[in-house]
Amino acid sequence: MVGLLKALVYGAGGMAVVGLAALVALQERLVYVPVLPGLPRAYSITPSRLRLVYEDVWLRAADGVRLHSWFLRHSPTCRGPTILFFQENAGNIAHRLECVRLMMQRLQCNVFMLSYRGYGESEGYPSQSGITKDAQAALDHLVQRKDIDTSRIVIFGRSLGGAVGAVLAKNNPDKVSALILENTFTSILDMAGIMLPFLRWFIGGSSSKGPKLLNCVVRSPWSTLDVVAEVKQPILFLSGLQDELVPPSHMKMLYDKAIENNRNCRFVDFPSGMHMDTWMSGGDRYWRTIHLFLDQYSPEVQSCDASCASEIANDEPGSC
Repeated sequence: MVGLLKALVYGAGGMAVVGLAALVALQERLVYVPVLPGLPRAYSITPSRLRLVYEDVWLRAADGVRLHSWFLRHSPTCRGPTILFFQENAGNIAHRLECVRLMMQRLQCNVFMLSYRGYGESEGYPSQSGITKDAQAALDHLVQRKDIDTSRIVIFGRSLGGAVGAVLAKNNPDKVSALILENTFTSILDMAGIMLPFLRWFIGGSSSKGPKLLNCVVRSPWSTLDVVAEVKQPILFLSGLQDELVPPSHMKMLYDKAIENNRNCRFVDFPSGMHMDTWMSGGDRYWRTIHLFLDQYSPEVQSCDASCASEIANDEPGSC
């Protein structure tokens, strides 16, 4: 009997070691999913399919990796805000075009969509340090453009994109006017314990009470909870209360941490919002919330001519 118990203990221990080894070796594949199962890596559509005016923009990150992006202009005569859009961890920027189309219509803004390294047509392999460089390259490009109002660059990040955007906003307080976070996690360390419950005793973010013995092996911790505490710009938190991937409590924790040192924070929740569809299920209230936030913290300069006003009036209102 004792021998059987020892065998079971050793077997369980061996399986745990193998599981942890696989987690360490394959963690980037768990965090970053550039290609959705059953779909090609290539863009399924381009903005022209949705009749959006755009240009292909190629960038070089600080380490030389070549990156692809789309700059989508709302109209040639209006210099509204420019949204620097950071996507979730799975798929590519083409999968976000319908959301961006509505964003442009409802907010009268330009949108810059970056393909992280290893995603879409960008070269390289994704990592936290690499994607941080990619985001900086995108922002540096925008602040050098002569055809936008560079005082009205606003970061929008959903899920992983929120973690990326928070780091970029913290590092560039003079280049970014505001930050919008949607359904973003406190950290990948905390998410590891949610996706694989046995890990919560060994891995955790700053809010975790566990021993955190294995934090050192996580190469992409994306500790957003620590980062938002240092963001000086106004922050809008958009939380879908039916989020099936990131617990809505993460967004509330991010807000509570940010507002300790930054009074220009707003938290809005959407009762039916899930991880990927809050922008749809939130309806008009979702877009009005962002519009009011932009009006307050990235205000419009009244420089549009009559033709521009006509273009805005003729935009489809869209629905979510």
